[in-house]
Amino acid sequence: MGKIRLTVWNEFIHEKSGEIARIYPDGIHGAIAQMLGRYDEFEIRTATLDMPEHGLSQEVLENTDVLIWWGHVNHAGVSDEVTDRVVKRVLDGMGLIVLHSGHLSRPFVKLMGTCCRSKWRENDEKERIWVIEPAHPIAAGLPEYIELEQEETYGERFEVPTPDELIFISWFSGGEVFRSGCCYKRGLGKIFYFRPGHEEYPTFYREDITRILRNAADWAKPSGGPKPTLGHYEALE
Repeated sequence: MGKIRLTVWNEFIHEKSGEIARIYPDGIHGAIAQMLGRYDEFEIRTATLDMPEHGLSQEVLENTDVLIWWGHVNHAGVSDEVTDRVVKRVLDGMGLIVLHSGHLSRPFVKLMGTCCRSKWRENDEKERIWVIEPAHPIAAGLPEYIELEQEETYGERFEVPTPDELIFISWFSGGEVFRSGCCYKRGLGKIFYFRPGHEEYPTFYREDITRILRNAADWAKPSGGPKPTLGHYEALE
């Protein structure tokens, strides 16, 4: 397989003014594309909510191996048509990496089949991300834990299906814990939910966070295996 074709999607609302524009002058999607763009294995494009078809036309998705998704304040602004298009591409084999508050995005909620809510607060608390599956490809090259000095706090109960594989658990200085690295398979596609990434902190410029996204994209890319035949099928013999 050649380069992994990444599409980095972002609402691109918060970053247009104020302090968040200073932190992410090119948007969160721009920061992720910049950090991952240093690696030769990726071919990267970006897309935002305000583009025609939210930047996710059928042609774009057909030429995407892994879609990275960050959203927050306007999940409802994503159209039914684009939601269904993303879900179908995942079922057909495209990888999906959902970041932070993207757990409430329409494609992720539809793929999970649950409300995907949790408890949360913004209080500049420390997050310690523990690697609990060190042999998993997404954990390659990481230390035993990662500390983020300031992040938004999420807490259990996280209303998602039990992950097929749980790679990270977060502890917060306010006392909460959270399943912060969840892997799923849906149809032929792989999905990775990764919790950090609040817009008020420069989390996506960190080398360790970039390493996780790089590993996750490699894990989530299409396998190249056969597409199964579904429905009525004539006997081979």
